[in-house]
Amino acid sequence: MRVLITGATGLIGKEIVKLCHTKNIKVSFLTTSKSKISDSDIYQGFYWNPKTNDIDLACFKDVDAIIHLAGATISKRWTSSYKKEIESSRIKPTQFLINSLIKSDYKIKHVISASAIGIYPDSLSNYYEEEYSEGDDTFLSQVVKQWEQAVDGFSVLNIPVTKIRIGLVLSKQGGALPEIIKPMKFGLGAAFGSGEHWQSWIHIMDLSRLFVYVLKNNLSGVFNAVSPNPVTNQEFTKSCGQVLNKPVFLPNIPKWFMSLVLGQMHTLLFLSQRVSSKKIEDAGFQFKFHHLKPALNNLLK
Repeated sequence: MRVLITGATGLIGKEIVKLCHTKNIKVSFLTTSKSKISDSDIYQGFYWNPKTNDIDLACFKDVDAIIHLAGATISKRWTSSYKKEIESSRIKPTQFLINSLIKSDYKIKHVISASAIGIYPDSLSNYYEEEYSEGDDTFLSQVVKQWEQAVDGFSVLNIPVTKIRIGLVLSKQGGALPEIIKPMKFGLGAAFGSGEHWQSWIHIMDLSRLFVYVLKNNLSGVFNAVSPNPVTNQEFTKSCGQVLNKPVFLPNIPKWFMSLVLGQMHTLLFLSQRVSSKKIEDAGFQFKFHHLKPALNNLLK
């Protein structure tokens, strides 16, 4: 089997590439940097630039499936121009891939695309399953909705599509966790707001395993990529403190303060999304990290 990966050098992409190699799955990847192009049979790099509509169509040769991860990080201050970048970096490359496949003679059997639980509205009481796809009028929800609609465009080529709605990814290599624990190391840990909002998380190892499981088992449709046991922000903060052996005694950080510090991006810290993993578990996937404490111990000890 050979997969073509966009975003292969990102936090999630690197883990998926490593796992593919252990499973004897060959990897081709698309890169906007010509210096990263390689011709190794196991790990082949091809140039593309969605902004200039430039791509080496040979990237599709012998490829069974595409894992589509490309997209600008949302963990950066949301200026009006960067919000446009967040949106266009997901939608334009997706449409460009579809148009490129239409022009080529290569046949792809499966497309697996990253998505996000950001599509689900903020709620302290709801328990979201994949069937909920209405979203709301918030920026993140609208971006994810448009992103998923763009991914559905692969269906014009009769290619089965899978959308993986990713929760808070826990990794020591990057993402949110190193930033969350940074103040805790100095004894400055504190929950946000009331601390009652839900955080649906997943260990980076389980996330990469989930992508490869979907790939090898030809699962199509929408799947939530979150652990079976979401926690409140208060619980999350307390668990991090316990694993690091650092006290968490400061008053909770108010929303207005983080709004001053981060601007609109502060909403990321206060969204409450309790999300179900039942569908992927019913499909036979088994999490290695069901609960937060063992996941944090694995990453931080």
